[in-house]
Amino acid sequence: MVRDATVTLSQTAYDALIARNEELEDRLAAIEADGGSRIPHAVALAIMRGERPLAAFRNHRGLTLRALAAETGIAASYLSEIERGRKPGSAAALIRIAAALGTTVDVLLSDVASG
Repeated sequence: MVRDATVTLSQTAYDALIARNEELEDRLAAIEADGGSRIPHAVALAIMRGERPLAAFRNHRGLTLRALAAETGIAASYLSEIERGRKPGSAAALIRIAAALGTTVDVLLSDVASG
């Protein structure tokens, strides 16, 4: 028969552990509630360096233009034009791109993400 091991903690260590758990639960709830509109740190840094938002997200996800094109059903040439800002992209295209990149259209188009 296998018995569960026990651990003895001081009240201070226990309180710190409970506080940390509550903090992590709050963070997780905030992330889940925001519907994916957060910008990953690496993406934010790339945008601050002048990279266009779509390119920053695509690179962060490790996708080539061709891979993103295959995933979204959008021509790579059209994706390239959207990514470089030469075309705005249709609403339908932006929705598919955002879904493939794990973000939302508003983040791709937001002032924060547009540098």
